[in-house]
Amino acid sequence: MSDAAEQAGIDTSRNDKNGNDEPAPEATSPTDDVVTTRHVLTVDGEELAYTATAGRIVIREEEVADGVFRGVKPKAELFVVSYVADDTDTATRPVTFIFNGGPGSPSLWLHLGLFGPRRIVAGDVDDRVGAPFELADNPESLLAQSDLVFIDPLTTGYSRAADGVDQSRYHGYSSDRDLVGEVIRLWTSRNDRWLSPKFLAGESYGTLRAAALAGHLTRRHGMTFNGVVLLSSILNMGTAHFTAGNDAPYVFYLPTYAAMAHYHGKHPGRSLADVVAEAREFAEHEYAYALLAGNRLDDQSMHTVAGRLAALIGVDVDYVIRARLRVEHTHFFAELLRAEHKTIGRLDGRFVGDPEDLNAARSTVDPSYTAIQYPYTAAANHYYAAELGYRSDLPYEILTDRVHPWSYSEFENASATAADDLAYAMRTNPDLQVYVAYGYYDGATPFAAAEHVFANLAIPARLQANITGHYFESGHMMYIHDPARRAQSRQIADFVRGAGQKRVV
Repeated sequence: MSDAAEQAGIDTSRNDKNGNDEPAPEATSPTDDVVTTRHVLTVDGEELAYTATAGRIVIREEEVADGVFRGVKPKAELFVVSYVADDTDTATRPVTFIFNGGPGSPSLWLHLGLFGPRRIVAGDVDDRVGAPFELADNPESLLAQSDLVFIDPLTTGYSRAADGVDQSRYHGYSSDRDLVGEVIRLWTSRNDRWLSPKFLAGESYGTLRAAALAGHLTRRHGMTFNGVVLLSSILNMGTAHFTAGNDAPYVFYLPTYAAMAHYHGKHPGRSLADVVAEAREFAEHEYAYALLAGNRLDDQSMHTVAGRLAALIGVDVDYVIRARLRVEHTHFFAELLRAEHKTIGRLDGRFVGDPEDLNAARSTVDPSYTAIQYPYTAAANHYYAAELGYRSDLPYEILTDRVHPWSYSEFENASATAADDLAYAMRTNPDLQVYVAYGYYDGATPFAAAEHVFANLAIPARLQANITGHYFESGHMMYIHDPARRAQSRQIADFVRGAGQKRVV
């Protein structure tokens, strides 16, 4: 028995199967498992030297019982990849904390698709790339303007709960927010970056996480941010989740349906902007009123609204009538090109696929996700090991179901939302800037739903000027469309450069 254990009265011996005493193995506390490598990226003809650090860092929690502090214990080991430019002034050099969504997705999409110094050459809808896939330097990387920290939430990528810890504790809105927030606090403190301009960047559910973190870290640790980057935003789940009695998603999805119909040739001779403008106007007025009226709508009005809706979204009017004017999104993806024996993508409606069942009411396989998943999966598994030197026998979990069921217990009988957190952060820090990117063909987080949330944030009217929105003729991962990727990279670089400037007081 060790001296410390003996003094504490703890018996560390154990009996073997024959009843003989033998020493119990001493518990070992996990330690950070990280690897550092150095690289050079050429940007605009200039060499940018940087240090990459990849690996799992241990997140611990304070243990208090009956008001008595019992020390700290490990709760998770999260996979983090950071890039820090060499020989820079960290007081003025911005740092951006980045994550994707899901829930259940690691950060590889934004890492290897948009922000990182290396990117996967994944092709696009009209330029599909097959295996073997290729990585290339990314001269448009945000690393030219900001240090980067990519975070994989629990049970995604290589991130796992600590030994003996129930992982489901952290598969939920608040616990996930707090765990990612602790990574941000730790990284900032360990790297002496509290005085640096700081940014949050999230995609999809990651935008809900980013908005929640902007409020949480401000309240909990007094940490403020210069900017928040929201790609394929969804800050209020009720705006885009089809549930009984909730007509909001039907209204907010309509402009997206119309944009997809336009892409697939259902509006010959018309511009995308014209079709989207008509869909917005119809959705917010005549269509919203018809849904509100329900069975009180007379037959003539019903057929008038159904006819206009069908024409806008490119399906048969009888289909719309049978749906009682309410066309759910996976039904639409299956219906739009049914006559051509095709289904369209959810993440990106430009993609088409071959359904297993041509009569299926709804789309069950997303052809855009499978096209994107394969190159990104190969890239992540190769890159972290072969180029960053981090090796693990764990599977790198990509959009995993292992995080489900995901808990929204904080929002019992209400829609999960982080809009109030973002509004709080903006009201208490009126310098906070917000960049929002919308994809016209994004069938996961419809752009009209996000527009509605930002138009209704609980902020003074003057702070609406702090929110800038940009639209792209692409889908959920809009950067897989190369023109969109280049434009978005320039815009976000300008955003960070402007919002990250030190204020003179």
